[in-house]
Amino acid sequence: MAFLGISEFKWFVGVVEDRHDPQKLGRLRVRCLGIHTSDKTKIATADLPWASVSLPTTASGISGLGQSPSFIVEGSWVWGYFRDGSDLLQELVIVGTLPGKPSELGKTASGFYDPNSRLDADGQPTGVSIYPKQASEPDTNRLAVNDTTKEHSSLTSRKAARLENIPTADFDEISPNITASDTDNWSQPSITYNAVYPYNHVFESESGHIKEFDDSFTVDKDGVRTNHYRIHERHNSGTSYEIDIHGNRIDLNTASYFNITNKDNKHYIKGNSDVTIDGRHKVYINKSGIADNNYDIQVGPNANVNIQVDNGNLNVVTKTGQFNFDVGADFNCNVAGNYNLNVQGNETKTVEGTTTHNTTGSTTIRGSTIDLNP
Repeated sequence: MAFLGISEFKWFVGVVEDRHDPQKLGRLRVRCLGIHTSDKTKIATADLPWASVSLPTTASGISGLGQSPSFIVEGSWVWGYFRDGSDLLQELVIVGTLPGKPSELGKTASGFYDPNSRLDADGQPTGVSIYPKQASEPDTNRLAVNDTTKEHSSLTSRKAARLENIPTADFDEISPNITASDTDNWSQPSITYNAVYPYNHVFESESGHIKEFDDSFTVDKDGVRTNHYRIHERHNSGTSYEIDIHGNRIDLNTASYFNITNKDNKHYIKGNSDVTIDGRHKVYINKSGIADNNYDIQVGPNANVNIQVDNGNLNVVTKTGQFNFDVGADFNCNVAGNYNLNVQGNETKTVEGTTTHNTTGSTTIRGSTIDLNP
């Protein structure tokens, strides 16, 4: 018996019809051209031999290290050799896949096609194979090809989900005397996708998880080169991040975002920071109760701290501690309604200058004893 091509090396080309290896070794059932018939009544998919897959050197092929199993689906064209030569033709080794340009969609009833059927609106099998997904176009990912007449669905949804004119804090409308920042809204950067074949390297899984490493560039008629470099990673739910040609990073979460940090968390922003929240916002400082774990806010020179409540209350509560103001210049308080001060202890007021009280109504002073200049 020949072994590993020492004599009578036998090659094959075929189509994968099953990848559900009961031993979970990544083996695939392959129907081979010139060896197996397309008639499933004579050779059913379940009777095809299992083929081992030759993995790249980036996969150890032992103890689950590296990529496993191989990413080959039903309907994929593969090629390789028989380890047992031309005697038995049962020990297949797949060396690689053969992408092409399918002329038609697959038929599940026939061999050499993906046996898994697409479903109609009622959930019933149609007899049309899941793979290939489309006919008369290359098996190359649409994001790599960038045919504007056949845009990838993920790119279409990303364009539709782009946010514009997100409002920020604007004090000028209600409080014209407060000097606030001049930016009232911002927009998500435009999508800079401009892939050029063959420079966009794309990985996509069955459910639509995507990774792009885009090294595309264009050269104009004057020989000037423009780079379109990007990195993009996307979950099939639409949650994604992209680093565009300018180095901007755009994170999009279609659901919740949880960030758990077991030690310190530090941020340094050299530019501006805008936060817009449609819901509520809570901050809980010093949950552990350790002394001097303070909440400190410092604003540098020539800038203000502005707080505006459009329709609600501004409440500050200290349960047991003091509430201290240290004002380096004037203290101005404008009250449109009533001014109520309730002091359960003593009140001491020291004025080193003069005190002036102006009222358009009456003034009432009550006390058990009233001393004027005692």
